[in-house]
Amino acid sequence: MSEGIDNNRRRFLGAAALGIAASQLTLIRSAKAQPNDVKPPDRPQVKPAGDGSFGSLKQIEAGVLNVGYAEAGPAGGPAVVLVHGWPYDIYSFVEVAPLLASAGYRVIVPYLRGYGTTRFLSSETPRNGQQSVIAVDMLALMDALKIPKAILGGFDWGARTVDIMAALWPERCKALVSVSGYLIGSQEAGKAPLPPKAELQWWYQYYFATERGRAGYDKYRRDFAKLIWQLASPKWDFSDATFERSAAAFDNPDHVAISIHNYRWRLGLAEGEARYDDLEKRLAQAPVITVPTITLEGDSNGAPHPDPSSYGRKFSGKYAHRNIAGGVGHNLPQEAPQAFAQAIIDVDAY
Repeated sequence: MSEGIDNNRRRFLGAAALGIAASQLTLIRSAKAQPNDVKPPDRPQVKPAGDGSFGSLKQIEAGVLNVGYAEAGPAGGPAVVLVHGWPYDIYSFVEVAPLLASAGYRVIVPYLRGYGTTRFLSSETPRNGQQSVIAVDMLALMDALKIPKAILGGFDWGARTVDIMAALWPERCKALVSVSGYLIGSQEAGKAPLPPKAELQWWYQYYFATERGRAGYDKYRRDFAKLIWQLASPKWDFSDATFERSAAAFDNPDHVAISIHNYRWRLGLAEGEARYDDLEKRLAQAPVITVPTITLEGDSNGAPHPDPSSYGRKFSGKYAHRNIAGGVGHNLPQEAPQAFAQAIIDVDAY
């Protein structure tokens, strides 16, 4: 399937792939819809996660990394790059990927630095987790795979990453799906105190600021991640098998270093690399995203996240926001895969 595939055919294929569950979604067609203008669609009935598989993973050298990734769909299909968050992994998209592949898309789901089978090419490379470097990693992956332009989707760290890519390199981003909206930040913004109740939600960030926190996360990676999953998605009844399948990704030898650096960097407690200073200066200006975008939010997201009304104006292209009902938490792609896949297909037609 070529890049120039007719949009009507794309929508037909997408509807066939998503089936009855996807048809329950309320499609958003407004060119400039703001969060308060959109009625939340009904959550489709989805089968419990845990049975899906990506099959054999692939590896490719890209930038400073040898990246592990899953791929689904026809090699000639329109490219979709899906980016996971912390502490999750590629299996957040294990049910999204086949839905999109069935609709004719080439789906790429990479492990971030510090996760799964992704490894640094050199022991000398700083184990840096600042926001811009992860976006640079994803661009390097697209270059290595000879993907000039892709639809981008993500949540948590992944949403921030695809937001950055869309903001700084719009020529590489055909369209965007971002859970929790606009997540680009800066160290300067991180200095501003929040009300106590909001600060409490970031307890782990302050824990990670200490050596005790680093050692504790290293020792209790699985216990820590499971607690975050439970707090961030209080209504998601995931199985032990589902959790363990993803928890294996945290055994990566650089996982703790990347995680700790990310959160310390946000608070200005760790330096980034000078080579990314110009990118961070641009991001500190909170650049507007011009590409077509759909933002998503689950109605039971227990993780810190902005209110949709606070970020709608950061998207100047065709835009819509969708609230996904039915007890959907922070890991929206895994908890509501049909809704996420439908958003990818719909934003492609914008």
